[in-house]
Amino acid sequence: MGSRALAVLCLVAVLLVPALAVPGGGDDGCEAESAGRDKAQALRLKIIAIFCILAGSAIGAGLPSLGRRFPALRPETDLFLAVKAFAGGVILATGMVHILPAAFEALRSPCLVGGPWKRFPFAGLVAMLAAVATLIVDTVATGYFHRTNAKRAAAVTDEPAHDDPESAPDGHAHGMSVLAAPPDGDELVRHRVISQVLELGVVVHSLIIGMSLGASDFPSTVRPLVPALTFHQLFEGIGLGGCIVQAKFRLKSVVAMGLLFSLTTPAGIGVGIAISSVYDESSPTALVVQGLLEAAAAGILVYMALVDILAEDFSKPRVQSRARLQLALNVSLLLGAGLMSLLAVWA
Repeated sequence: MGSRALAVLCLVAVLLVPALAVPGGGDDGCEAESAGRDKAQALRLKIIAIFCILAGSAIGAGLPSLGRRFPALRPETDLFLAVKAFAGGVILATGMVHILPAAFEALRSPCLVGGPWKRFPFAGLVAMLAAVATLIVDTVATGYFHRTNAKRAAAVTDEPAHDDPESAPDGHAHGMSVLAAPPDGDELVRHRVISQVLELGVVVHSLIIGMSLGASDFPSTVRPLVPALTFHQLFEGIGLGGCIVQAKFRLKSVVAMGLLFSLTTPAGIGVGIAISSVYDESSPTALVVQGLLEAAAAGILVYMALVDILAEDFSKPRVQSRARLQLALNVSLLLGAGLMSLLAVWA
């Protein structure tokens, strides 16, 4: 999955970098203001942002993994469920409050002269299609892995029966138990699919916000974004890290997924710095590409938050049978969504 996500990031960069260099229209207030531009000071702030956001992302993605050392943070505990509900609220608010409004704003910009963009809510359409596509990928991938695992289990349990006919009844019974038993295995497959699809949506969004920050030469714009995006990535990392922990990947995969998430926004800032001399935020092509990508990322994150993170945990019998745990999860969800929504004031 790491190589696939990296390929997607490269594609996004290839689409965005040329687009950002296209001259803007210059009408209807589209020209960027030059007052307050200070490239040297902005560059210093962006370098600080790289390290702050890298640290915040790494801490967020790594916190759920502490369950190996601290039993209270293990996936089967109530505390972990509360943290995951908080992270689900963060991811939901990221999609609904941060990304989707930015997509609508980009695709309804006065700088987009001509074309169908102002005559139809394309941001909402793309977000809906992305959510449906995520549903399809989610169910198809889960079904594929279930069938593959079932075939492997059947093949393994059938082998002794051919060698020793007298052991056929025992072998058959054992095979049936393997095929019927893996609720744990099925759940593991679900968590692995969830973590990989979620990472894809998160890293695309992280690259875009990193490029936007890196391309700005206005200290007044960059300064408030440094702490806001640091906390943004910290909370988002907790959500992603929790899903990765539940997927029980090998250590190498866990580290690779954590690094990919942690490095994406700093890498986007670096790309933004490199293209800042030719950046034109009012470019029609840039607005369309950014708006469509943001809308797609919003659809993915909203689906993942509601269906694969929140609904899955909130519908567990263990949660529904305990009123206090239900209350704790609801409070945690609202707290995560509220804090991330509050960050929209600055980022």
